[in-house]
Parts: sequence; structure tokens; C-alpha cells
Amino acid sequence: MSATVEFARMNGLGNKILVVDMRGRPDKVTPAAAVALNADPQTEFDQIMAIHDPKAEGTDAFIDILNSDGSKAQACGNGTRCVVQALAAETGRKVFTFQTVAGILNAVEHEDGTISVDMGRPVFDWNRIPLAEEFHDTSRIELQIGPIDNPVLHSPSAMSMGNPHAIFWVDRDVMSYDLARFGPLLENHPMFPERANITLAQVTSPTSVTTRTWERGAGLTLACGSAACSAAVSAARTGRTGRKVTINVASAKPPATLSIEWREHDDHVIMTGPAEWEWSGRLDPSTGLWWREGTREAEAQ
Repeated sequence: MSATVEFARMNGLGNKILVVDMRGRPDKVTPAAAVALNADPQTEFDQIMAIHDPKAEGTDAFIDILNSDGSKAQACGNGTRCVVQALAAETGRKVFTFQTVAGILNAVEHEDGTISVDMGRPVFDWNRIPLAEEFHDTSRIELQIGPIDNPVLHSPSAMSMGNPHAIFWVDRDVMSYDLARFGPLLENHPMFPERANITLAQVTSPTSVTTRTWERGAGLTLACGSAACSAAVSAARTGRTGRKVTINVASAKPPATLSIEWREHDDHVIMTGPAEWEWSGRLDPSTGLWWREGTREAEAQ
């Protein structure tokens, strides 16, 4: 068995993704390799999407997802679109079914190059998100940061979209908040025993929401697909919008959008957006040693 595997540097709305082909192998990308890859500016990433042989009948692959700190992630919508684009280019197929630790994901690449991913049903039960305290209504939980009489952020909507999310509603530009300072505190707040993705969301019209996210295990990211889904669902759930919205991802460069529909007939969340290939190479999934396609000299992290 070769020590190295193929990988592609890709992005979904700027969300930095490494798609790693682990098919035909029993091993996994190690946390140490993930940390080493993230330490190099050329391979710095938000999530690794490792494609493994299918484990469940009727699926095309099992996707193992790692954050940039080496921890496991249950879901990554932007990364899933990157996997679809990579496999569609390889196989010529347009429709795929993936298994993740969060469940089954169905996806399709459209003729215009955009990709739709069925992210499944959102979870609102406090103990399944999970939260450390019981809340009958998780559309607005008791949590704030800042002075008691004048909090900077308060009363988020909480839910799981395969991973835990807290959506803080704000009434001004999401980029005007110091999320780099608040994000780590909120991600690791005792309210979230498995940590949480923290999103600032501003409703700009009945059909549009602007977001910015501090991602669990990755920090400030240019985009987060599951957070966009969570913001769209939470906006509809709290009566701020309808069930089909455009998410304007403020931190994406350049600013970009995702279309999110929380379908009424089955409660599934459908996310549609682009993916982009940047370059390819090979890496050692055990150590993170890598080199770029077309070069001979390996580069240590």
C-alpha cells in the first residue's frame, strides 16, 4: 500500500477544503496529519473531507470529516459540495449518496455547475443538539455575552444540523462585531457540552439573511454551509423569514450567497451553491507530509 494518497485543495464560497481520496485503504487521516497540514499556509484548511469506501449499502462513499484542530466534525455542507464536484469530474455522474457520522446525505450537481445537498432534518430537542440545560423552546435560549444590562449578544436560537449551532440575531452589520474575541468563549461555553458553531445573523429582507460564523474546531471561516442552513431554518422557525431564503455569507471573499430551502413536505434542508477546484497533490495521511502535483520534492509541514 502506497504511503501517499491523492488530495485536492478546493473551496466552497471560500471555505477552505482538502478533499482526500482514502478509497481502497483501511487507515484514516490522523489528527496529527490534519494539524500539520493546517500549519502550512499552502495547505491551511477549514475541513478535511476524507473519501472512504462505502460502509452502507446504497451509498457511494463514507465521508470522514476533520476540523483544522484535528477534531472530528459531523457535517460540512460546503465540503460536501466539493466532494460532489470532485467525484462528478472523475466519474461523469451527477447524483451521489454519502454516509457521514451524522447520517445519509444525498447530493446532485446541476447543469450550471451549482450543487445541491440534502442536509437532512434539523434537530431542535435540547438533549440532542446537545445543550447542558433543558429548554422547552430552543428557538430562543438563555445565553448572553457582555454586561447583564446591555449584552453584546444574547438569546440565540439553538439547533443541530448534524453538528451543534447557536444563531445570534443582530440588528447591524455582522462584520462590525468582534467575533474573533467572542467566538472562542461561546464555542466552549458550558451550555454546549460538545462545543458549538457560533453564527451572527442579520435578517435583511423576508427572503434574505446575512451571516458570519465562528466554526467549532476551525475558528473564523470564510463560510460554513451547515451554519447557513441553521440560520435559514432558525429564521423561518422564529418567523423572521419564509422557508426559502438566500444566505449572504458576509465573510466570503468576494461576498457570496447560498440558496437554502427548508422543505415543508418533509422538513429536509436543501442547500445549493458552488464549489471550486484550486490544485491537486499527494499527501501522507499519517504525517501530513505533502507535495503538489507536478513537483517532485515533498514539503514538510
